[in-house]
Amino acid sequence: MNEGDVVLTPLPQADGQLKPRPCVALRRMPGFADWLLCGISTQLHQEVAGFDDPILTNHPDYAGSGLKAPSLIRLGFLAVLPQRQFLGVIGALAPERHRRLLQRLSRYLTPD
Repeated sequence: MNEGDVVLTPLPQADGQLKPRPCVALRRMPGFADWLLCGISTQLHQEVAGFDDPILTNHPDYAGSGLKAPSLIRLGFLAVLPQRQFLGVIGALAPERHRRLLQRLSRYLTPD
């Protein structure tokens, strides 16, 4: 398991139900070694421009991502979960995309 991997894990939905969802493993957290995850959605219309990151079929890292449809990496859909809850690794993002996600999230969290 590596940073930038795309994993499948149950996440709570708006209706409270748990549903297996693809997520990006952003960073392993200190202490208990849980993972900071970022949810992925096929709902491209929900994109927060300049924050979320679309991954489309013509992007170089789409094929290796394990995703089955054009998707949106939603930086506002975060969770911290232990690795034992993951159902498996389905792919990986390009290191450049992973770095871009971390930088965007860091810029958002850092006060001006």
